[in-house]
Amino acid sequence: MKRALFLQVTALASSLVTPVIAADLPMKAEMPVVPVFSWTGCYVGGHVGGGRGTKDMTDPVQLVQDTLIAPGTTAGVTTVTTTPTGAVIGGQIGCDYQFAGNAVIGIEGSASGTTMKGSSLVGLPMGLPGDSALVQANNDFLAGVTGRIGYAFDRVLVYARGGVAVAGDKYDVSGGTFNGGGPFHFQGADNRYGWIAGGGVDWAFTRHWSMNVEYDYYGFGNGNIMMTDQFSALTNTLNVRQSVQVVKVGFNFHIGASGW
Repeated sequence: MKRALFLQVTALASSLVTPVIAADLPMKAEMPVVPVFSWTGCYVGGHVGGGRGTKDMTDPVQLVQDTLIAPGTTAGVTTVTTTPTGAVIGGQIGCDYQFAGNAVIGIEGSASGTTMKGSSLVGLPMGLPGDSALVQANNDFLAGVTGRIGYAFDRVLVYARGGVAVAGDKYDVSGGTFNGGGPFHFQGADNRYGWIAGGGVDWAFTRHWSMNVEYDYYGFGNGNIMMTDQFSALTNTLNVRQSVQVVKVGFNFHIGASGW
């Protein structure tokens, strides 16, 4: 009887003391959970950079002489090359999906305004000595829709891209006089469709923001531009073959798996 009572008292004391001792023991620190970064999601951003174009124009000499004198006046063909250069600034919007093996695919739309301008001076042999034409080419904008594919090294994405593009251009062939007559000023504009190919490196420096450096090549082939003299209203065509190269730096705000 006494033994049973002793065991009950001992059990009760143990149940009262154990929580007190446990409360004094140090708690084991929980390991922080580091979220895995993913490029899956959508983004919007802007970019700035520089561009250089190559425009082969055939035939500005014939444009002036055969239009202002008579068809067939010019013998031979003259091609004038201008290299417009300038700044590029614009924006982009797109979405990406990252697979388990770190491969990334996506689609992007972009548009840029540019200040690219170039000019060349060409002589007019059927005019008076010294008669010449100033040939100018301006690129006003570039736009494109591209797919991209890349490989992610955690927060660094190396990618290539390609798709369709459009360029807005203006052309001028002007001079103070020709063959003893008054001034001439042929003008024309063109929206040229082509393709774009390029690539770059994107770095996500926070969950929401990334910075990329990119190179793009635009190919637009050749086509005829209708040119109109602003003084006589006479018209003729100028054939232009062109390409553009752009290097730019961009910043994107991300909304997606790692963005929110």
